[in-house]
Amino acid sequence: MRVSLIGRPLLLVLALLAVAAPVITYVLWSHVQGGVAVVVRGALLLGCQLCAVLLVAVVANDYGYFYTSWSELAGQDPGRSPAVSEAVAPHRKVHHDPVGVPSGLRVVGDSTWSTPSQWATRGRVESVQLDGQRSGLGEHAFVYLPPQYFATSWRHRLFPGVEVMTGYPGNEESLVTRMHYPDQELEAVSAHRAEPMVLVMLRPSVTEPRDTECTDVPGGPQAMTFFSEDVPVAVERALRVRPTGWGVMGDSTGGYCATKLALMRSDVFTSAVSFSGYYHALHDRTTGDLWGGSAIVREQNDPLWRLGHVPEPPISLFASIARGEGGPEGYADTVRLQRAVSAGHGPLSLTLVVEPDGGHNFAAWSALMPRAFSWLSSRLQTWA
Repeated sequence: MRVSLIGRPLLLVLALLAVAAPVITYVLWSHVQGGVAVVVRGALLLGCQLCAVLLVAVVANDYGYFYTSWSELAGQDPGRSPAVSEAVAPHRKVHHDPVGVPSGLRVVGDSTWSTPSQWATRGRVESVQLDGQRSGLGEHAFVYLPPQYFATSWRHRLFPGVEVMTGYPGNEESLVTRMHYPDQELEAVSAHRAEPMVLVMLRPSVTEPRDTECTDVPGGPQAMTFFSEDVPVAVERALRVRPTGWGVMGDSTGGYCATKLALMRSDVFTSAVSFSGYYHALHDRTTGDLWGGSAIVREQNDPLWRLGHVPEPPISLFASIARGEGGPEGYADTVRLQRAVSAGHGPLSLTLVVEPDGGHNFAAWSALMPRAFSWLSSRLQTWA
């Protein structure tokens, strides 16, 4: 059973406990006598502190969407690989390869973002399971199908696909409920600032709790293959989405992955959006050694190194950063990206947005999304 760690029910329960615990302690304090008084009073104080700490932790988790269930917190998330059959809908292509292997995309339900009666006006957000046939990896995702997808006049058109990634650790549900990607695209299309696109919203950490940084790890998880081959192919086989000419966007670690995917697999991704991303190969306690001890593998996965040593691919990058974002992954790293692109004089184009204020958070990134959607749409063909 998947017990939710986000949402109002748990918050309300813990808020009530945080208030009730001190009241109960006050009432019982003078009534506890004898040899057990020290033990009981200590337990009451500990209970008060525990309720307060849990409330603060759950509030922070609810805002950041770090973990959605106790099983996920423990590193076991049965909700990400549900044993259900592939759903078939009138708008869906169902493809099997010559040996009968399914497409790799299985619909496991609908979100509450819209009702069937609203699909023609708002679009649909599907909950899907993506199973990588080449990488062997699997991940849960949300797919946004814009209202044009259901229109008769668009029934023969192929839509551009866009992979949308969270930061690390992140949760894909936050892309719908916190970042509001479907709402933002719907508004941009309705205002004629963008063309409709199919969004595939997921986490970059397909082997959580390890952060693979979207890397094909030597002798380990083939995350790059999953995002650059398995996901586009699975989506194209199941939906009216073209297999190449994709966009990719994300924040923080998702921004790093977006940039790296476009640089390394420009045959699939032509445009990338990075909100507060970083541009160097990261090695910390969450990643471990992603390079198999090879300096060459590390360099190939380092965007800044590639821009100085590998011919630039014909791609477009959109990078945003707040001037106040410090540290090795903040403003200074984005400046290094700008300098590397400027020094290259190649076909790569960079659109850089530097905000005077703001931070590394959902609010700052959401404010930039209308501009990012317009930018991305102008670089992706609507159909093929």
